Amino acid sequence: MAQWRDSLIQGWNQGWFDAPERLGDRLALLLGAAPGEVLVSDTITHNLYKLLGYITEGQGITEGQGRARPVILSEGGNFPTDGYIAQGFCRFGGFEHRVVPEGEALEACLDERVAAVVLSHVHYRTGRLRDMAAITHQVHASGAEVVWDLAHSAGALPVDLAACGVRYAVGCTYKYLNGGPGAPAFLYVRRDCQNQGWQPLSGWLGHAAPFAFEADYAPAPGISQFRTGTHSPLAFAALEASLTLWQGVDLAALRHKSQRLIALFRESLADCLGQHGLSDITPDEAQRGSQVGLMAPAHGHAIVQALIARGVIGDYREPGLMRFGFAPLYLSHEDVWQAARQLREVLSAGEHLAPRFQQRGAVT
Repeated sequence: MAQWRDSLIQGWNQGWFDAPERLGDRLALLLGAAPGEVLVSDTITHNLYKLLGYITEGQGITEGQGRARPVILSEGGNFPTDGYIAQGFCRFGGFEHRVVPEGEALEACLDERVAAVVLSHVHYRTGRLRDMAAITHQVHASGAEVVWDLAHSAGALPVDLAACGVRYAVGCTYKYLNGGPGAPAFLYVRRDCQNQGWQPLSGWLGHAAPFAFEADYAPAPGISQFRTGTHSPLAFAALEASLTLWQGVDLAALRHKSQRLIALFRESLADCLGQHGLSDITPDEAQRGSQVGLMAPAHGHAIVQALIARGVIGDYREPGLMRFGFAPLYLSHEDVWQAARQLREVLSAGEHLAPRFQQRGAVT
């Protein structure tokens, strides 16, 4: 990297240091957020912990009675890290963790003891799209806060956090936003909810004056207080290149193309799935994100490996789920038709039964 070669630490004053806020403002345009409300930082895992701590600190403790709202609620069947972080936060923060059973209505689990709810906008397994506005209103009406996970919706479909009344959200940039492997995540805090306390990962770059090297922590104003430690300029540079491409994208047109790609893929496979023991669990158009989920209980992992060998990259999730994400920014209808053709050929030839496709790596 030329800046590091020629300037060393001077690069931090040449665009590196303010990248979390600068890229956050670019990303805000894709999320229905305002400048100063999105910060690119760390991972979803870290950012979720920050927000749970920030939200619950703001709710306070009633003297002699403890917390009036001691429960953190997460969803069953969600991507594991969201539940794991909720469990860890509760274990070390003195909260009780509860789970909304998969498929059960949220209102059955909302009560006056719930402090915060962690939900995915698009479910990572089924691809089901939640009604963000209605659920946000429902949670707020109960007196709780909701943290939305946008990992499978940002860059895949229009998101309007302001219109939906959302106060807090997290998400990643390496999926549909194409930030590349190890790309940083982001968090959103609505402007009127900022400057109300501390977030628990009070690292030096979230300090009001990080280079004063003061002994005691004082939160930076605004969204910057959710920074923690030193970020990677290399990762941020890759993401900035991607976000530059996104500036002129019509998200409604993107969504339309996404749905047409999914329809083509499903229609191309509809007559062959059942005969090979596969089933399509993808929701109908109005209720889905930008992915197709196919259940293959017996050979799902092996089928995905056989497809990867042919250049069709999906992923496998236990138990039995083959997941195909459709990034409409750069996938074509021809790409999708060819992917469906390759899957039909793998199934008809029993190619996935070969021993080499039964081997599992550390990452599936």
